[in-house]
Amino acid sequence: MSRYDGFHEFVVERGGALSRTAYLLTGEHHAAEDLVQSALAKAATRWRQIREYGQPEAYVRRIMVNEQISWWRRRPARPMADLPERAGPDETGRALERVALTRALATLAPRQRAV
Repeated sequence: MSRYDGFHEFVVERGGALSRTAYLLTGEHHAAEDLVQSALAKAATRWRQIREYGQPEAYVRRIMVNEQISWWRRRPARPMADLPERAGPDETGRALERVALTRALATLAPRQRAV
């Protein structure tokens, strides 16, 4: 009996769910992939104990949460940029511009619209 028995099957079966959880924790696809990979690497070293525990997905999710917390703590503080002097763009104005642009494009021939 190998110490990794069932690990590959677990990753194939639950990898998608773990990726979604990691995305919720990180907010970025690449960071989520790194988080899942890091958590699975840690889980692989203790797979026999995790499998005997009886809830491997919960255990791996806990590893992911702890890893993300560690990453947040290690992240250097980013200084805030200077605040802008005026407020951001007017969303209502942008919506009106979009409507006007759509109407203007509708008056063009199909080939002109494509360009």
